[in-house]
Amino acid sequence: MPLVTISLWPGRTQQQKEELAKAITDAITKVLGSKKEHVIIVFQDIPKENWYVAGNPLT
Repeated sequence: MPLVTISLWPGRTQQQKEELAKAITDAITKVLGSKKEHVIIVFQDIPKENWYVAGNPLT
Protein backbone atom coordinates (compact mmCIF):
# COMPACT_ATOMS: atom_id res chain seq x y z
CA MET A 1 0.00 0.00 0.00
CA PRO A 2 1.92 3.08 -1.19
CA LEU A 3 1.71 6.11 1.11
CA VAL A 4 2.92 9.42 -0.33
CA THR A 5 3.31 12.44 1.96
CA ILE A 6 3.67 15.84 0.32
CA SER A 7 4.74 18.87 2.34
CA LEU A 8 3.72 22.23 0.90
CA TRP A 9 3.56 25.85 1.86
CA PRO A 10 -0.06 26.81 2.55
CA GLY A 11 -1.97 28.43 -0.30
CA ARG A 12 -2.66 25.62 -2.76
CA THR A 13 -6.30 25.21 -3.63
CA GLN A 14 -8.26 22.05 -3.00
CA GLN A 15 -8.57 21.63 -6.78
CA GLN A 16 -4.78 21.79 -7.21
CA LYS A 17 -4.30 19.15 -4.51
CA GLU A 18 -6.94 16.90 -6.07
CA GLU A 19 -5.32 17.18 -9.51
CA LEU A 20 -1.90 16.40 -8.07
CA ALA A 21 -3.24 13.47 -6.04
CA LYS A 22 -4.85 11.99 -9.16
CA ALA A 23 -1.66 12.44 -11.22
CA ILE A 24 0.50 10.82 -8.52
CA THR A 25 -1.99 7.99 -8.08
CA ASP A 26 -1.99 7.37 -11.84
CA ALA A 27 1.82 7.28 -11.89
CA ILE A 28 1.99 4.85 -8.97
CA THR A 29 -0.56 2.51 -10.52
CA LYS A 30 1.31 2.59 -13.83
CA VAL A 31 4.84 2.13 -12.45
CA LEU A 32 4.21 -0.07 -9.41
CA GLY A 33 1.08 -1.85 -10.54
CA SER A 34 -0.77 -0.91 -7.35
CA LYS A 35 -4.53 -0.67 -7.30
CA LYS A 36 -5.84 2.90 -7.10
CA GLU A 37 -7.77 1.94 -3.98
CA HIS A 38 -4.49 1.14 -2.23
CA VAL A 39 -2.74 4.46 -2.94
CA ILE A 40 -2.82 7.03 -0.13
CA ILE A 41 -1.79 10.65 -0.66
CA VAL A 42 -1.40 12.98 2.35
CA PHE A 43 -0.86 16.72 2.02
CA GLN A 44 0.79 18.62 4.87
CA ASP A 45 0.44 22.40 4.71
CA ILE A 46 3.41 23.70 6.68
CA PRO A 47 3.81 27.47 7.22
CA LYS A 48 6.75 29.05 5.38
CA GLU A 49 8.36 30.16 8.64
CA ASN A 50 8.86 26.48 9.54
CA TRP A 51 11.02 25.71 6.48
CA TYR A 52 14.83 25.86 6.66
CA VAL A 53 17.65 25.00 4.26
CA ALA A 54 21.24 24.75 5.48
CA GLY A 55 20.07 26.18 8.82
CA ASN A 56 18.63 29.29 7.21
CA PRO A 57 14.94 30.20 7.04
CA LEU A 58 13.32 30.25 3.61
CA THR A 59 11.17 33.27 4.42
